[in-house]
Amino acid sequence: MALFDQISEDIKQAMLAKDKVRLEALRGVKKEFLEAKTAKGNDGELSDEQAIKIIQKMCKQRKDSADIFTQQNRADLAENELAELAVIEKYLPKQMSDEELTAEVKAIIAEVGATSAKEMGKVMGVASKKLAGRADGKAISEKVKSLLA
Repeated sequence: MALFDQISEDIKQAMLAKDKVRLEALRGVKKEFLEAKTAKGNDGELSDEQAIKIIQKMCKQRKDSADIFTQQNRADLAENELAELAVIEKYLPKQMSDEELTAEVKAIIAEVGATSAKEMGKVMGVASKKLAGRADGKAISEKVKSLLA
């Protein structure tokens, strides 16, 4: 089942269960999906890869918002953002462990033939495409930086 269809189905389940937080989070996801489907230059279809990118973006937004609310002593709002984040994260592919990420990045460095930190851009280009959805961009960047240093 496509991710778009899965979200639509889960919205129905959340309505039946009267789960407000889950329903609100999933409606937000579906809204983003619909906007991406109808965006100029798109063919009206939404691939799972595009959907995962949208979900990753939404997760990052929720984390950033929760951090800001925490800094401003608005625990109630931060709690809501974190609850929605927990719902949305379930639709992302399983994230790589630190060991798996290290092994993948080492393989990519060997594949590209990078030997110094000056070649980080080459490695990041390949790593970002290969590990998209399975690891956070910031984590990939830090791992590449540490292995090339």
